[in-house]
Amino acid sequence: MRLLNPRSRSQRLGMALLLAALAFELWSKPALVLAEKDTLTLLIQPILGEEQTRQAYQPLTDYLEGVTGRKCVIMTQPNFISYWNTLRKTDSYDLVLDAAHFTDYRAQKYGFKVLAKIPDTVSYSLIVPEDKLIFDPSELVGRTVATLGPPSIGAARLSAMFPNPVRQPTIIEVASSEEGMELVVSGRVHAAILPTPLVSQQMARSGGITVVMTTEPIPHIALSAAPRLNGALRDKIKSAMLEADKTDAGKKMLKGIGFPRFDPATPAVYTGQARILRDYWGY
Repeated sequence: MRLLNPRSRSQRLGMALLLAALAFELWSKPALVLAEKDTLTLLIQPILGEEQTRQAYQPLTDYLEGVTGRKCVIMTQPNFISYWNTLRKTDSYDLVLDAAHFTDYRAQKYGFKVLAKIPDTVSYSLIVPEDKLIFDPSELVGRTVATLGPPSIGAARLSAMFPNPVRQPTIIEVASSEEGMELVVSGRVHAAILPTPLVSQQMARSGGITVVMTTEPIPHIALSAAPRLNGALRDKIKSAMLEADKTDAGKKMLKGIGFPRFDPATPAVYTGQARILRDYWGY
């Protein structure tokens, strides 16, 4: 048997380690390049059904692809319980278009950067079929009220109307605002709490409902970015959203998603909105 001297073995081990280091460096560089071209994931709250959400916001993902040069896909969930679990897994998405309470929650807890917002404010309205003589929310104790599931704004606002745990309505959770409207118009529930813009559209189109009350307005939905996104990329997206109403591509996108423009926004606009989530698990 041939014996190798210790020095020879040490030299071979050193050479092996050097080769391994060089191989890792060559392998890792392409990986870093690929990471820059990776897909952007846009998370959107399930006010609409999953398929409706993807269709409604496809123009936005198309626009973001043109701006960033990266593929952009929509992530959503079938209901707000699933959505609440997903939104706290912040490594699973890069951008998010979301309501005020969730926007503030991410900014305060996870450092998300608010890029731009839809103009003005939004509220929710408690509605009943027009043939129901209901004039105050307290009259709905023990009756059926349709709402998007917790912790949606609608569900949270409805909960605040009935602080007494023994005097509550029967909650009928719906998968989309349109479903809630259909249940009210058809008389299958006594009431529903839904986004005021949807209520206004229904009243202008065919009526069939009466508004009992409307909640205090809150800042409209905002586009936010994960803090891990490159700062230059965040700035590019922010500029593109704020200038969208001045370009052909941007105007096409805005028309597609049904909003007039995006306005400047900061976390301060949404400060305090997350308080409504404190009673929910996982806060």
